[in-house]
Amino acid sequence: MLRAFIVDDEPLARDELSYLLNRCKVIEIAGETDNVKDAIEQLPYMDADVIFLDIQLAEESGLELAERIQNMVDRPEIVFATAYDEYALKAFELSAFDYILKPFEENRVHQTILKLQKSVEAKKGQQFSEDKVTKKEGNAIEKLAVTLEDRIALVKVNDILYLTSEEGKTIIATSTMKYEAAESLVAFERKLTNTSLFRVHRAFLVNLDQVKELQPWFHSTYNLIMQDGASVPVSRTYTKELKKRIGL
Repeated sequence: MLRAFIVDDEPLARDELSYLLNRCKVIEIAGETDNVKDAIEQLPYMDADVIFLDIQLAEESGLELAERIQNMVDRPEIVFATAYDEYALKAFELSAFDYILKPFEENRVHQTILKLQKSVEAKKGQQFSEDKVTKKEGNAIEKLAVTLEDRIALVKVNDILYLTSEEGKTIIATSTMKYEAAESLVAFERKLTNTSLFRVHRAFLVNLDQVKELQPWFHSTYNLIMQDGASVPVSRTYTKELKKRIGL
């Protein structure tokens, strides 16, 4: 099932699009909002596969939100859903997956969802194959080799608080240091198989042994408070498995 997030300042347009998406039977509405600020706050927790984004949002622009989304790790696909066709070129410059016009036509929306479903399933299928290979790689490591600009640091796995992606880099945080590595978060996740490091979000791996508190947040999601006070978001996709891992 695909997960969609809708950003549109017209309640009737949001309702109409939600209705058409639900009729597709392969997509669920993860959340919706009428402004950029709420979208930025909520998106990290929604684990959405696609965001349906209007361009004219009261005094804001959906194009600005699209630019922000470009910097997200494993960002959702963007489908512009708008009454204005003159922004199509700019939209595709921002790597839009599709561009649909109001008033919405059901067949046109369904075409977008079918195309999106094939794209997302292909990505997830590739990730599943990589995960299967990872599980066969052997025992858990005790130290993580982190290649830096001028040296290779050996970081004890037990000392790691979390790993996160920022602007194409992976940040490995301990209680005393933060290391910036060029290697991807997915690559580190493979190395840390069978350790206490667990993916809780597209952009975060956390050391469950270093979690101090679990705080409820948006729509049955959580924030993890680490031993150093850092807050790490848990998206809905990983909530069930997290609860299982920590005995909730």
